[in-house]
Amino acid sequence: MSFETISVIGLGYIGLPTAAVFASRKKKVIGVDVNQKAVDTINRGEIHIVEPDLDMVVHAAVTEGYLKAVTEPEPADAFLIAVPTPFKDDHEPDLAYIESASKAIAPVLKKGDLVILESTSPVGATEQMAAWMAEARPDLTFPQTHGEESDIRVAHCPERVLPGHVLRELVQNDRVIGGMTAKCSEKAAALYKTFVEGECVITNARTAEMCKLTENSFRDVNIAFANELSIICDKLDINVWELIRLANRHPRVNILQPGPGVGGHCIAVDPWFIVSKTPGKARLIRTAREINDSKPAWVIEKVKLTVAEFLQANPDKTAKEVTIGCFGLAFKPNIDDLRESPALQITRKLIHENFGAVVAVEPNVKELPADLAESIQLVSLDHALQVSDILVLLVGHKEFIGTLNELAKPKKIIDFCGIVNAPWNRPSVMRFR
Repeated sequence: MSFETISVIGLGYIGLPTAAVFASRKKKVIGVDVNQKAVDTINRGEIHIVEPDLDMVVHAAVTEGYLKAVTEPEPADAFLIAVPTPFKDDHEPDLAYIESASKAIAPVLKKGDLVILESTSPVGATEQMAAWMAEARPDLTFPQTHGEESDIRVAHCPERVLPGHVLRELVQNDRVIGGMTAKCSEKAAALYKTFVEGECVITNARTAEMCKLTENSFRDVNIAFANELSIICDKLDINVWELIRLANRHPRVNILQPGPGVGGHCIAVDPWFIVSKTPGKARLIRTAREINDSKPAWVIEKVKLTVAEFLQANPDKTAKEVTIGCFGLAFKPNIDDLRESPALQITRKLIHENFGAVVAVEPNVKELPADLAESIQLVSLDHALQVSDILVLLVGHKEFIGTLNELAKPKKIIDFCGIVNAPWNRPSVMRFR
């Protein structure tokens, strides 16, 4: 099967690397994004996100003429939709971006085209996408009505890559490919084999959708165990990182690390997609989500307690004279992604407390989005160490590990991610304080 032109809808953390990898295989790739600034940046051979080595791949692809970015879809042989799938305030999935993308590509579809939904989605989203396209293009046939004889092939293939390692994992990881029919799966697998060195495992669309949700829910449940354990250990005056290190010496135990919560667009969101479909059955998954969602509130209470202790030890100061330094805003170490970040959530809430000032250090972000810049003061590591009375360690960025404990003396430190509390980072510090 030949795919001369490939279109990737959504040029974010997944779409742009995917487009770049296809282009590096000498395929003509048309990237589509509604963000004009992102489109202009890519067309200059530059990138608007942080991902190791991606800048070189994109620059080469654009320079050699294999990749271009546009704001409106153009005809292609295969369309990959990689747009966000957030949830609404009631944790119901929001498919508005998928609906918009499917309706945007509908006018340029032709017989024989392949459409793949890569966005992590609730079960049934691929079928819904096909229905939206069919409604927009009654002159074409789709799998839900014409099965193997359809004009358009439709499949779901969720991404499963680790930020910071996306280019390598796109190529090396296995891909789960779920077509709406067997021929849809076959055509989608042929497309991915353009660059995938891992196995392309065939299933149906609903199972592929559920597979990605299951993978992230598994991690969420295990992180919830670690987060709950950290709260228990704090109550019992036990260093949770030392405890986990010792427990993990058991040959069949592998406890994950606790943190200030769970963030990112996947683990913090995807389990709710399962809950939304089966609310009465997904009891463990719901409880894990609630534990992880509640961790930032516990962190804030710990900060308030530390401020009270600091004021007691410094009676000449008032709360309005205390400066809090928040270290890390991204949802995980060594990336610039702020989506669903508990560290960001905690920082914003601390700003509304009765403190003198709250400053933030995020070495992976040069400037904050406009809505955040109005409330959060982004400063350098040195400046934060100089002005802060209390250091709140939220994300284990490489710039922090092995340096903060020495540089911060005699500051008050609250470590929620093991930067100085974990025995392998700083054996002498064994508590949150």
